[in-house]
Order: sequence, then structure tokens, then C-alpha cells
Amino acid sequence: MQQLKSLEELRAWRNQVKGTVALVPTMGNLHEGHLKLVDVAKQHAQHVVVSIFVNPMQFGANEDLDSYPRTFEADCLALAERGTAAVFAPTVADVYPRGLQQQTFIEVPGVSDILCGASRPGHFRGVATIVAKLFNMVQPDCAIFGEKDYQQLQVIRLMTCDLSLPVEVIGMATERAPDGLALSSRNGYLSAQQRQVAPVIYQALQQLSQAVKSGSADSMALSKAKNNIEAAGLKLDYLELRRRSDLANATAQDNELVILVAAFLGKTRLIDNLQFNR
Repeated sequence: MQQLKSLEELRAWRNQVKGTVALVPTMGNLHEGHLKLVDVAKQHAQHVVVSIFVNPMQFGANEDLDSYPRTFEADCLALAERGTAAVFAPTVADVYPRGLQQQTFIEVPGVSDILCGASRPGHFRGVATIVAKLFNMVQPDCAIFGEKDYQQLQVIRLMTCDLSLPVEVIGMATERAPDGLALSSRNGYLSAQQRQVAPVIYQALQQLSQAVKSGSADSMALSKAKNNIEAAGLKLDYLELRRRSDLANATAQDNELVILVAAFLGKTRLIDNLQFNR
């Protein structure tokens, strides 16, 4: 497996490699969910590149950029075992040579301003910008993203379509622990006691989807789910029932739905979603 730590090294590798290339963008601290993305990528292309870059543009002023776990050596060992062709791990200076304040950026209007976008202003600007840059740097045929960050996936899909980028964006179902908790690098921040509580999020999503499918009023089902999550000791950021295609507020006529949630367990912000048909 090649370790590419500069744009020059990446471009030299990309110029000599033959066949199709899939990109898996990550911020490192890899878990089994990330590695399953690599498995899916191998089904769609002959060579898989995993980027590892903790992107400062998508972190807010009081968020965990400095403390975000960085486990590069362990990540590389796991990726090599999974058959990854190359790891691209650029520096901040490589990605933003003029600094963040002077960097050209990309914004996807509408979908970037709701849910996580409302709670984390500028977050999806950072996501759209780094993904577009990675697409330009790596020149992949396709890119694989987890559906746990469902809003992020929709932002990336719209950005790719709007800018006519020749990259197929592929979503992969959320990878979960046996108790239902969505795998996330931030799960490592949870204490042992908090880890026992965290699965209540997915349980509430399942109960909410069943209530909606059985004909309960959306507002009543949402209220009950919110109460269940907060009763377990979490602080809700949002819990919303949305139309799956564009994340607009769901109406009684919408059948393809997604529930999206963000909640704090202690200082750790956890997100999840559940897609279903009414």
C-alpha cells in the first residue's frame, strides 16, 4: 500500500495507475464502518484510495479539532489488511496553501442550512469544499460515503451534480454495533456508562418509524420519541421527520421518509438516522 503525503506524490501515483479508482474520504481514527466502505469501494473500482485529513474548515470555533483522535499508523495497518491501494494524507498547507481565510469555498444552498447546518454554521461549507478538492486531487471514478451522515451525503450529491463533477457518489448503509449504536469515531469519547445509554437513540428511531408506519400522527410520535431520548439523559439538538429526497419537512402525502437526530450525551454529540417508507 502506498502512503502519499503530498499532492505531488498523489499526482505521480495517479498518473501511473491503470484502471478505475474509488475514493473513500475520511478524517482517520478508522473503525469497522470505515473499513466496510473500503470493502464496498473494491466492488466498484480496481484501486481504492483512502484519504485521511482532519479538515479544519468543517470544525466550529468551540468544536473538537485539536482533540480529534489521530491514529495514522493504526489506520494504515488496518487499510493495508483490507487491500487498500493507497492512503492520501496531505497536510493542511497542502490542502489550503493560502490559509482558511483566503480559501475559495463551495456552498450548497438550502440543504446546508438546516438540521446539523443550523447547529454548526459553516460546517457543510467545509464539507463541500474539501470533498470537491479531494475529487479534483484524486480524480476518482467513484466515491463511497456512509449514510450515517445522511445530510452530508445529500450535500455531496447535490454539489457533485451542480458542478457536473464526473464522480459517481455511492452511499453505504450505516454500520452498527450489536446493540444498534451507529459506529462513529466520536463514540470513543463516551465513558463506559454513557456507552451503555447511547443505544437509546437508535431504539427511539425504530419506535418512531413503527409508530408513523402504523398511522400515528407524526407530531405525537415525534414527541414521544423526544421524551424517550431525553428521559435517558441525553440533550437533544434535533429530532426531525423529513422527506428523504431533499430533506424537506415531511407531509402526510410523503412516503419515502428519513428520521434524523442529533443529541449530546455528556459533551459528545452523536448523530443517527433511519430511512423507511410510510
